[in-house]
Amino acid sequence: MARIVSRRDLLKGASALAFVSASLPVLAKRVPARDPFIERLIATMSLQDKAGQLSIYSDPARTDGPVINPGLARQSMESLKAEIAAGRMTGLFNGIGVAAGRELQRTAIEQSPHGIPLIFAGDVIHGMKTAFPVPLGEAASFDPELARRTARAAAVEASAKGIHWVFAPMVDIARDQRWGRVVEGAGEDTWLGRHFAAARVRGFQGDDLKAEDSVLACPKHFAAYGAVMGGMEYNSADIPETSLRETHLPPFKAAFDAGALSTMSSFNDIAGVPSTGNRYLLTDILRGEWGFKGLVVSDYTSDEEMILHGFAADGPDAVVKALDAGCDVSMQSGLYNKHLPALVKAGRISMTTVDTAVRRVLHVKQALGLFDNPYRSLSVAREQSDVRLPQAIALAREAACKSIVLLKNDGELLPLARSARIALIGPCVSDKSDMPGPWASFPDVATCVTPEEGFRAAMGPDATLIVVRGSDYESPLDGGIDQAVAAAKASDVVVLVVGESAGMSGEAQARVEITIPDAQLALADAVAATGKPVIVLLRHGRALALTGAVRAAPAILATWFLGSETGNAMADVVFGDRAPQGRLPVSFPQASGQEPFFYNHRTTGRPQVTDDRNWKARYREVTNEALYPFGHGLTYSTVSYSGTEVSAPTLAGGGSIAVSAMVTNTGKRRAHEVAQLYIHDKVASLTQPVRALKGMKHLDLDPGESARVSFMLTRADLAFVHPDRRAFAEPGAFDVWVAPSSVGGVPARFVLL
Repeated sequence: MARIVSRRDLLKGASALAFVSASLPVLAKRVPARDPFIERLIATMSLQDKAGQLSIYSDPARTDGPVINPGLARQSMESLKAEIAAGRMTGLFNGIGVAAGRELQRTAIEQSPHGIPLIFAGDVIHGMKTAFPVPLGEAASFDPELARRTARAAAVEASAKGIHWVFAPMVDIARDQRWGRVVEGAGEDTWLGRHFAAARVRGFQGDDLKAEDSVLACPKHFAAYGAVMGGMEYNSADIPETSLRETHLPPFKAAFDAGALSTMSSFNDIAGVPSTGNRYLLTDILRGEWGFKGLVVSDYTSDEEMILHGFAADGPDAVVKALDAGCDVSMQSGLYNKHLPALVKAGRISMTTVDTAVRRVLHVKQALGLFDNPYRSLSVAREQSDVRLPQAIALAREAACKSIVLLKNDGELLPLARSARIALIGPCVSDKSDMPGPWASFPDVATCVTPEEGFRAAMGPDATLIVVRGSDYESPLDGGIDQAVAAAKASDVVVLVVGESAGMSGEAQARVEITIPDAQLALADAVAATGKPVIVLLRHGRALALTGAVRAAPAILATWFLGSETGNAMADVVFGDRAPQGRLPVSFPQASGQEPFFYNHRTTGRPQVTDDRNWKARYREVTNEALYPFGHGLTYSTVSYSGTEVSAPTLAGGGSIAVSAMVTNTGKRRAHEVAQLYIHDKVASLTQPVRALKGMKHLDLDPGESARVSFMLTRADLAFVHPDRRAFAEPGAFDVWVAPSSVGGVPARFVLL
């Protein structure tokens, strides 16, 4: 096909019509509905050209990491370039490398029918070459600004490796810990999820989306993927619309308000309608109510999977339903390329629908500056200079330390003295490959710091550190327990690192029992039987139901998957160089059978409010309390809270009310405390959560120091979604707590007039 628009014309048009991106939220609103340059370009494109701009594929030519999607077909560079030259793709994903990226981009610019640049994407979930803590672990910092900083560092590395677009952040609210993808999000609370979603978008996209070191964010999975039934991957979500709008949509709205110009449809259906074909979700809410100006990309083959859902009859029907719903870009299935031209000619899809989708894609490429500079983020110099920077490594260590949660510390066993003889035991203690954690697509494994390396560096050459694996992750090792017992007996204290392997969390890793594998439990029981004190360091991508010697250990730290600096961060906290400050973003149940389990559940008509077990909403075997509740986290000191106080007995009109408490460090060490604000609407037209997080503040307190922490509440903070889809607060009494977790604190009460 002859080239209709020259590259020079494209550059001239893009330069003349480029828009300012000083502020990303403003940028999203200022994308013109009908940009003349883009309209001229669309007018010259054939149907097949347009289908190509709506199709993205995995990158077989640029690879530097594990295969993380099913059915990846290998393809030669020459065959890939032929497809690009034919204009059959808008971009590629999950491949990196600047030299090959420049070659592929050159093919698009110089040989494709209209010289439209490719967009290169990737699953950069918690870092690129430098792996930061998994998002769930980082959420335990209760510090969204930390998440903005790590996302910014990840964007620098990703863009240096030739990526323009990251399929992150994952902002699904997850309340069933059996679901493997809990690890990718911010946990069970919507308020916390909103703040982390916005922070990560700001970090990825930076101050200027066209900058060489900025990447386009893609909040996912739209929507309610965290509500899949039974915690089973790819399952259905059957939830009322009030729950959809109150629990699952707000983090997406926060991400879009922060400037995100793309989103990914989810695999699940909601009330029988798969998200990729859900017009109410992708058009009525996303574009109509929220005014979203960006593009929607399907998840991996999720358009084609509507056939197996029983929602689409065949490939052409899937294309019709996806595109009409508002899914602009088809990922990997190839259905748009294959069927779209014929469907338009047959009148099953309107040209207006196609052009609208193409317009969104081209607007996003323009917002990224790809028409101005198609080789942005494809710098040979930056590929070497901007990866594994000292400041990124230091940030990874800081983030890992701040993500660790001290669950238990009986007898003040922690922090340890470096002079102690320590047995470091567990399947991962020397395993570099497991350090990055799940959904780390491109990590520099060789530079990851294992627990053994971190402890040896912290203890020095004259210290006694005995290192034994003891067992594999899910199976015993010959002689492993005997070696671990001998190491324990020869030591003063055991540091036992147990939990999940990286392969046990993430996509397609739903679990029936969210317990530590039997082989590791047997190891823990044997080591505990020596009588030596045991400090447990948990590695995990979800809340766990702890049992046996692990549950009974005098000291337990939740360390998640901490990334590149795992060993150093563990040692920093265990030896007290950094005090633990993390708080749980998910509730630890007493047993797996309690799932889904979350702190902000609604009250029932028969709650268990006394010790009476009969005729109450509870299981026979356990109480309804968490083993470790949402928001829980200890320090190396002790902290007390006064009763909660309110500034007035009533809140009227558009005013506000102050809620405060005195927080005191009653121990002998400096403490970093995270004070949390919770509310409960006593009587409402819809039953309300027993508590709901509405604020948090970080405090650094010296021994004996007190500080008054205060929060402001407005009518908007008290609102909930009604059946008519409107959110507003109802007059009545509210209990409020300033507390160290979702179960602590002495409440106060005020009345909303």
